[in-house]
Amino acid sequence: MIIAGCGGAPSRPVSKPGGYYLDDGPGANPPADLDSMAEPVPKNEPLNKYTSRPYTVLGRTYTPYTQLTAYSQRGVASWYGKRYHGQKTSSGEVYDMYALSAAHTLLPLPSYARVTNVANGKSVIVRVNDRGPFHEDRLIDLSYAAAHRLGIIGQGSAVVDVESIIPGSGEAVVAASTPAPLAPVEVPVSSEAGGVFVQLGAFSVEENADTFLRKMRMDLGWLAGSMQLYRGDGLYKVHAGPYPSRGEAELAAERIRQELGFTPLC
Repeated sequence: MIIAGCGGAPSRPVSKPGGYYLDDGPGANPPADLDSMAEPVPKNEPLNKYTSRPYTVLGRTYTPYTQLTAYSQRGVASWYGKRYHGQKTSSGEVYDMYALSAAHTLLPLPSYARVTNVANGKSVIVRVNDRGPFHEDRLIDLSYAAAHRLGIIGQGSAVVDVESIIPGSGEAVVAASTPAPLAPVEVPVSSEAGGVFVQLGAFSVEENADTFLRKMRMDLGWLAGSMQLYRGDGLYKVHAGPYPSRGEAELAAERIRQELGFTPLC
């Protein structure tokens, strides 16, 4: 998350399982008005040219967007707090854990995005002003305040939808090239096993599907052995199964809903 103003890359601390980073955490006396804090109002701001340059962290090269761009992805969000509070972000601004902000590897700095917790439907607009997270299984790092608003402080991480907001164009903008997970559709029937699959998500980018698959395998240990990545119709779909009947698939989907708060497709 913390990058020198010239766009250099930091070494990443070890993270705690499913949560914030080692030696990080909430402050001792967080403000009492976090729930009533006004969301940032998206506006056109000069982009930081230094943070738009390609950079390499932990052997992986990132090429950020150089202009405000339609973007929509589902992935895992984590958060960062007191360890970085008061330090400079990659954009040169001072990180305030009690502001509604976020770190992203690719979105322009600064820019705005709507982040929605898939499990509980809570959402918040954040100002993206930092680079990160540099863990292959995470999509975005939220400030403490943003994570609090989405209800993920205690669990440390959650599956979220991230959609860019372009000022003057209305609400969050969904990119045609990277669509959000599909609306409910019939799951395919396995030609090999003759069964039905429960679909937990569908993605246009294989890496995002793989990240989501690993997150689901951790959260749903009882189902991990039957989860797989299925490619079809130009999408990467995370499935569990096969089940011998639609009734059994629906029972599994209901258990997933009870545990994670969202209903898979079956």
